[in-house]
Amino acid sequence: MNILVAAFEPFDGQVLNPALEALRQLPHEIGKHKLTKLELPTVFYEANDVLIQCVQQKDIDAILTIGQAGGRSALTPERVAINIDDARIPDNKGQQPIDTPIQQDGAPAYFSNMPVKRMTAAIQQSGVEAKLSNTAGTFVCNHIFYQSGYLQATQYPQLLFGFIHVPYISEQCNVQTATPSLSLATIVTGLTAAITAISYDDDASLALGQTE
Repeated sequence: MNILVAAFEPFDGQVLNPALEALRQLPHEIGKHKLTKLELPTVFYEANDVLIQCVQQKDIDAILTIGQAGGRSALTPERVAINIDDARIPDNKGQQPIDTPIQQDGAPAYFSNMPVKRMTAAIQQSGVEAKLSNTAGTFVCNHIFYQSGYLQATQYPQLLFGFIHVPYISEQCNVQTATPSLSLATIVTGLTAAITAISYDDDASLALGQTE
């Protein structure tokens, strides 16, 4: 399978984005999958333009985007993207949409068609903490995740799409704070396991839901 793996540039005044740092460390082949790597601007709509251009130029079977979720302590494959931009902070070009639909003719939400529970379990089995997430936020991460679902629904019906959030890496955190972080090597290990588990097979029936 040819998988486009994309990650965002740093944002919110930071000099690192752990998603992009991990992307750079991933090999170009994982198991039976060949990876095309892509850096995305942390900019509403512009990120999607870059993504679509790559999909049109390459023979892509799946899109997996990786983003930073500061404050989370685990790798979190995302289950669903929602049709709303509601930015707490500006993107890297100063845009800050509030309560704005991403696609006027799009569905209220798109569920990842990747086997997200198998991917979560694969990360856990690699020794890395992972949880299945039911919220990708309302910033550019959710935006591109939703746009990937819209692309699949409107143009590429065989396309798999998904999103994984990763925590901060230790270089981003003050040792005197309690902000969760993981080493870059640990994140790469978890992502490698998740990518290995990507397939067209039906997802596993695992109890990975949450009560909060």
